[in-house]
Amino acid sequence: MKLAVLKERISGETRVAATPETVKKFIAAGHSVTLETGAGTGASIADAHYRDAGASIAKSATAALKGADMLLCVRRPGANVLTGLKKGAGIAGLLDPFDDMAFVRTCATKGIDLYAMEFIPRISRAQSMDALSSQSNLAGYRAVIEAAALYGRSMPMMMTAAGTVAPAKTFIMGAGVAGLQAIATARRLGAIVTATDVRPAAKEQVASLGAKFVAVEDDEFKAAETAGGYAKQMSADYQKKQAELVAKHIAKQDIVITTALIPGRPAPKLVDEAMVKAMPPGAIIIDMAAERGGNCTLTQPGKTIVKHGVTIAGFTNLPTRLAAATAKLYSKNLFNFLPLLCGEKSEYAPHWDDEIVTGANLTRAGKVTNEAFAEKKPAAKKSTPKKTPVKKAAPKKAATKKTAPAKSPAVKKLAPKKAATTKPVAKKAAAKKTVAKKVVPKKAAPKKAAPKHAATKAKPKPKES
Repeated sequence: MKLAVLKERISGETRVAATPETVKKFIAAGHSVTLETGAGTGASIADAHYRDAGASIAKSATAALKGADMLLCVRRPGANVLTGLKKGAGIAGLLDPFDDMAFVRTCATKGIDLYAMEFIPRISRAQSMDALSSQSNLAGYRAVIEAAALYGRSMPMMMTAAGTVAPAKTFIMGAGVAGLQAIATARRLGAIVTATDVRPAAKEQVASLGAKFVAVEDDEFKAAETAGGYAKQMSADYQKKQAELVAKHIAKQDIVITTALIPGRPAPKLVDEAMVKAMPPGAIIIDMAAERGGNCTLTQPGKTIVKHGVTIAGFTNLPTRLAAATAKLYSKNLFNFLPLLCGEKSEYAPHWDDEIVTGANLTRAGKVTNEAFAEKKPAAKKSTPKKTPVKKAAPKKAATKKTAPAKSPAVKKLAPKKAATTKPVAKKAAAKKTVAKKVVPKKAAPKKAAPKHAATKAKPKPKES
């Protein structure tokens, strides 16, 4: 395949999708690589380093995309990039598809195959391709470094002849990949670290890093994890207890780092203004979920502000603050993923029977393959007008009312028929009566005096007729 790597266009994005190390590996695997000039500048990689690795350097994005089978990128490319790709080509990157569903559908109409690296299934076989984990890991480290830089005191305990400086009390909210790395980094810097998470299994992970676990550990908490390792929805009563516990704990903390981020959804609110007010002056909040609105209600994405004496940092792209390291890991994620998109002769031939490929794929052969981005939902709304034919049926009832007078004479003619029908019923009734009368003589047979009474009873029969 011919691989293309462009300079990232999103403001502030300094990472690159390929490094000289992975370029060598791509070429050794039978691929050719073309980079746009300056693609690696933000990650401290010069064009000369790519040339030495065997890559070609194009003067423009258009030249780099010419004839490319696959575009490797960090973030979602612009619409102008799509025009430079041939039909049937592929794009692999951290695409944030929920932020621009129109982009996914546009790629489908242009016949471009999309692969979202954030949708790589989290299975053991795909760990080396898991871009979310590799980037979150370094982001958690960087969050603590940023907190230490903003904090006006030292992280570890400092004992001097002039006195002792207490260590910083650091609270990590969320013990996922980013949270666990933040715990480890804060511990290495000498801080007193506590952490919380809604998953019971996280307690052991937090303790293994030397931090203290904070949570309401009742019976509901112990059963708060599914068989797949995901957290269950907690009851309102438990959430209230947990919020009260966290509020009391945050009031004593110098640094709080929040990590609760759900792709495609607004970030859950974990820290409200009342909690911020209770924190000591000079305290720091690093909101790692700022790109999705933030875990703190006062967070302003992309800005560092001071509210109630507390500094709140809303960094929206922490991985770019150590681009050389994150680009190195991310390019390896792409390299490990690429063999699943190749045939025996290194041509573009995705393994559509592989769950990793189908999990990451968004579009294929002109169609949207991921139901979350397909245009099926509007079609379901159009089905609602089916109720209108029912309303049109109402005038038909009026038509039957008009025909009623025409049927009235027919009803009169049918009247004798009803009379006729009543006659057989009467006959049947009569027959039943006669049968009953015949039974009476059988009982009266042994009584020889009965005939005199039968003669008297026979007289009233004409009256019944």
